[in-house]
Amino acid sequence: MSESLFFIALVPPSPFKEEITRLKMEMAEKYSSKHALKSPPHITLHMPFKWKEKKMDHLKRTMATMNEQMEPFAIKLKNFDFFEPRVVFVDVIKNEKLESLQKMVVDTCRKELKLDNANYKNRPFHPHVTIGFRDLKKPQFYEAKKVFENREVGFEFEVHHLSLLTHDGKQWNTVNF
Repeated sequence: MSESLFFIALVPPSPFKEEITRLKMEMAEKYSSKHALKSPPHITLHMPFKWKEKKMDHLKRTMATMNEQMEPFAIKLKNFDFFEPRVVFVDVIKNEKLESLQKMVVDTCRKELKLDNANYKNRPFHPHVTIGFRDLKKPQFYEAKKVFENREVGFEFEVHHLSLLTHDGKQWNTVNF
């Protein structure tokens, strides 16, 4: 039986998506961290999960239902933060509507899709947009941290829908439905 890997996220609209991609490219060029370029800029709401292709209609219907229930709201990204010793990200300002949306996504996925892997290693939801991770070596991480901790950046945009992303064996792509 064929399975694919998916996750649910918020993907910033243009031009923010392209601006954040430029930050990812900077991480790749200056600090040899290319892994973040394998997905569009995003805020993860539900961690990756495997799903059988024969059940795709059910997944797409569930996504459509969640999108119908979602009310648009503003998200603010401001400056940079870090998960030592490997992750550099644009920070998301605390937002009750985002917290509620993430809880709704997790609850719906648990009830409707029977998924129970929403919390990565039981860590609380910490929304962020990763620009460097996984292949970022410790010396480069600390070098990047010195640069990015004093650098200012800010984005504000309205989110109107959830995105479903799938892995094609090399990178993550947005599923259109």
